[in-house]
Amino acid sequence: MYGDIKIFAGSGCPDLAQRVAEYIGIPLSPWDIMQFPNDNILVRLQGSVRGQDVYVIQSHTRPVHRNIMEMLIAVDCLNRDSAGRITVVCPYMAYSQSDKKDQPRIPITARLLADMIEVAGADRWMTIDLHSGQIQGFYKIPGDSLTAFHIIADYFKQMNLDAVVVTPDLGYAKRGRNYAADLELPLAFVEKRRVGNENKREALNLIGEVAGKDVIIVDDLVDTAGSIQQAVNLVKERGARDVYVGFTHPVLSDPAVERLRSLPIKEIVTTDTLPIPPEKRLPNMKVLTVAGLLAEVIMRTHEGRSVGELFNE
Repeated sequence: MYGDIKIFAGSGCPDLAQRVAEYIGIPLSPWDIMQFPNDNILVRLQGSVRGQDVYVIQSHTRPVHRNIMEMLIAVDCLNRDSAGRITVVCPYMAYSQSDKKDQPRIPITARLLADMIEVAGADRWMTIDLHSGQIQGFYKIPGDSLTAFHIIADYFKQMNLDAVVVTPDLGYAKRGRNYAADLELPLAFVEKRRVGNENKREALNLIGEVAGKDVIIVDDLVDTAGSIQQAVNLVKERGARDVYVGFTHPVLSDPAVERLRSLPIKEIVTTDTLPIPPEKRLPNMKVLTVAGLLAEVIMRTHEGRSVGELFNE
């Protein structure tokens, strides 16, 4: 139905895009991305994409809004050059925590972002570990909501730990069960409640036993590491031995790195959905790549084959 695969790397994750292209065995397609003195962005292709199957790989890393706007302008550019199909590959999707009106007079920004991607001209979307699954319903165009669960779980499997899987709050309980089942380990949960009228939550209780066991704390992302800090301290208070932390998206907003550095964590396992600058890479941090996952899904999408087969679905 479409021509050759064309992969374009946005400014948000050029190294990951390069790894995806190398896995597939094709070069990145060239384009120019320019920012003018007034902060306006221009995207200019260096070759035609007419009729081609195009994939724009762009993660919403900092500066978040510039990278979102760059992605939208790139899609519009490709659409106006008559690309056969345009897929936005966004390993980390910003605003995925703004998925509902849980307070008066606030927006649902995840829906707004979905609308903008569609209006720009994208035909498909692809992302990894959305914070909320219902965001898939915000899109009228088809897409693939992938997970790095298998990548992280396989890494922990090779350790053969006598451990307990712990989720830092009850909201991640379902995915935590998946980790526990796949690793054949017991599961525990941190119970948290809001403190006063502020948008803060405090770890109050641990549901489950961790005494004398190693602990694997799993989550979809770490932003300021406040939840991880509370969870690590709580399991240590309850007698846990070595503590491991696994999560997909290393957002790592300040003061996350300092918090993680100060905690008694044996190993931090994350992925390259977001680039981690050298100053935020800790000695006990292991970064796994999602390039193979994205490349396999891109190739299956291009060839019209099932993506679910990758996960035995």
